[in-house]
Amino acid sequence: EIVAMRSERIIKLAAEAGKLILESGAETYRVEEIMNRICTDLGLLQADSFVTLTGIMISSTDENGKIISLVKRVRGRSTDLEKVAMINRLSYDIARRQMSIDHVEAKLRKIRTLVKYPKWSNILSSCIIASSYTVMMGGAWNDFLVALLIGGLIRTLSYLLSKVQVNDFFVNVVGGGATSSIALLAASLGLASHPDKIIIGSLMLLVPGLAITNAIRDTISGDLLAGMARATEAFLTAIGIAIGSGMVVKIWYEFIDGKIL
Repeated sequence: EIVAMRSERIIKLAAEAGKLILESGAETYRVEEIMNRICTDLGLLQADSFVTLTGIMISSTDENGKIISLVKRVRGRSTDLEKVAMINRLSYDIARRQMSIDHVEAKLRKIRTLVKYPKWSNILSSCIIASSYTVMMGGAWNDFLVALLIGGLIRTLSYLLSKVQVNDFFVNVVGGGATSSIALLAASLGLASHPDKIIIGSLMLLVPGLAITNAIRDTISGDLLAGMARATEAFLTAIGIAIGSGMVVKIWYEFIDGKIL
């Protein structure tokens, strides 16, 4: 009974670690490797796992030959590569430092509660990224200032909409629409010279770069299901951006000012 309780504790710990890094943007093959490593390094004889973007299934065999399985649902996804790196390092340290289950649980609890960068720093970074991309695309300095404003607005809108649990697809639609509206309005008022450069530079904040990268990496590593799922997610994100931005540009061009672009 003691062995069974310990085995259940280990597999729950591994599944929790896998869920945390999957929600933080890790590739599915990395999640499987880390969960299997945690199980075997903590004393289970064998571990097998299957991970998709929305769920984790893990099965392991203990010292008595008993098979223990666990399924965990994954709903949220974000980007926090620091947590991915820390848990990946922790999974290697278990065998290297002969860590106990209590020690690993404490480390994982600390990583889970790790405070991200404050919101103001993320908003400021978004301002800098959007304005910098605008200049890289050929925008002038007045375009830089408008993109600076749009970058902060996009990030603020994302925070506000996430609080009321708005679907990510509609967040991208709203973000794309707000970007085009402000850029076109600024150009019509003479505050910007190249609204197209502002739109392109600002929308880079919404481009699903990590999802595209992970889709390619999962596919190359043989996780075809996860690769296709991530590619579909990236495709839907791109569609949301195009719908929001394209609708505003079309309406503006047709009914307000067809010469501004």
